[in-house]
Amino acid sequence: MKLHVFGEKDEMGAAAAARTAELLNAAIAERGEATLILATGMSQFEMLSHLVKAVVDWSKVTVFHLDEYLGVPESHPASFRKYLKERFVQQVSGLRVFHFVDGEAADAEAECRRLGELIAARPVDVACIGIGENGH
Repeated sequence: MKLHVFGEKDEMGAAAAARTAELLNAAIAERGEATLILATGMSQFEMLSHLVKAVVDWSKVTVFHLDEYLGVPESHPASFRKYLKERFVQQVSGLRVFHFVDGEAADAEAECRRLGELIAARPVDVACIGIGENGH
């Protein structure tokens, strides 16, 4: 494991976005496509703001949404779907596909199985996750 220490959140976000773009581009060069998993939360703000500006052929990238609140509609300010649509999906052009977690699915277990099967069917090249301030 490599540990990188940064003095500012924006510097850390820029470095994480640059590394993510590098790994996505390497996967695209090798296999013609890439898979990315994105989390939400304050720990991702700066990284996402830089990632959407990165030079990546988004038409070759499949993205998975990591988590969502159960029963929260997308219109709710706390919705992670809303967060990712505003901060990522609407900011990149030509994205291949984004698989959201449907927090309003009638059968949450079936929704988890659906996404689990989709993720298991492809290699994951990068997962951008954060550790919440309370360690979750």
